[in-house]
Amino acid sequence: MLEVKHAPGKVPSISGSDLERLKKRLHEPSGFKSYGQIQQWLKSELGLSLAYKTVYEIVRKRLGAKLKVPRPQSTKQHPESLSHFKKNFL
Repeated sequence: MLEVKHAPGKVPSISGSDLERLKKRLHEPSGFKSYGQIQQWLKSELGLSLAYKTVYEIVRKRLGAKLKVPRPQSTKQHPESLSHFKKNFL
C-alpha cells in the first residue's frame, strides 16, 4: 500500500539499433544539412514517418548532435586579402 507507482510513459518513437544508426550517420563528416533531410532519411532507410519537431527533439536533446552546415561567407571576399590577413594578424 505504501508503494509509489509511476506511469509507464510514452514509448520512444525511435530506439535501439535504429537510434544507433542515426547517431552513426550524424557523426559522419558529410552528416545532414537540415532536419527535413533527416526526416527523409528516416523514412527511406528505416521506414519511420516522424514529425519535424520529433526529429529535432531526438537529434538535439537526446543525441546532443548538431547539423553540418558551414558558416556563411561573403561573395565579395577576395582570396588574396584573406591570405594576407591570415599571415599578418593570426
